[in-house]
Amino acid sequence: MKQALFLGFALVLAGCGGGSDRFRGDRLPPGAMPIASGPISSACMASDRRARSRALCGCIQAAADQTLSRSEQRRAVAFYKDPHSAQEIRQSDRERDERFWKAYRAYGDRAERLCR
Repeated sequence: MKQALFLGFALVLAGCGGGSDRFRGDRLPPGAMPIASGPISSACMASDRRARSRALCGCIQAAADQTLSRSEQRRAVAFYKDPHSAQEIRQSDRERDERFWKAYRAYGDRAERLCR
């Protein structure tokens, strides 16, 4: 019984893949979207946007995981509840806001490529 359980566990692990590039869009079959869970995915699913779906929100989270730090992701979550805050950050002259906005734009570009 222990051997069967161990073998089953080993097969599950072998099927998981590995490495840090598990969400790289260029390694997916054509038409497939990466899916992840996290703060942006949760905010996306809780939003009132009609186009939301688990697949789309999970793909958007995967793009965020590739381009934004965890703290940047938490900051971007606020945009779902208050879209105007994005405009305020975009127009800010503060260096911190400018760095964040560049990262956020890179995230948006990546999400657009991955999640079509």
